[in-house]
Amino acid sequence: MEVLHIWMEAEEWAEGEWNTDDANLDVVVTLSDHSRWTATFFTYQNIQSLREKNKISGECLHGAYLWGSNMILIDIASSERICRVISDLIERNEFDSIFTRLEDF
Repeated sequence: MEVLHIWMEAEEWAEGEWNTDDANLDVVVTLSDHSRWTATFFTYQNIQSLREKNKISGECLHGAYLWGSNMILIDIASSERICRVISDLIERNEFDSIFTRLEDF
């Protein structure tokens, strides 16, 4: 598998909104066969931030649980780190076990 394109939701955020230490963002990967795959990257710090927010808001039983579809935990949510994770998953033949394939259009 070869990666043709990686779209990161955070690249469309306003300047200054992408905190690579505390973020969660959707990522769509287009492979050489033109299939598209998605996952959501969460930083470890963002898990704690979401838990604290949910304690106050009441969501997820006041922070008792948290879930995310196709969740990948990551130390920093930089473009470079996300690309390295994707490459590693492909090299280890784990990519299609973690990312979800999107319908062709």
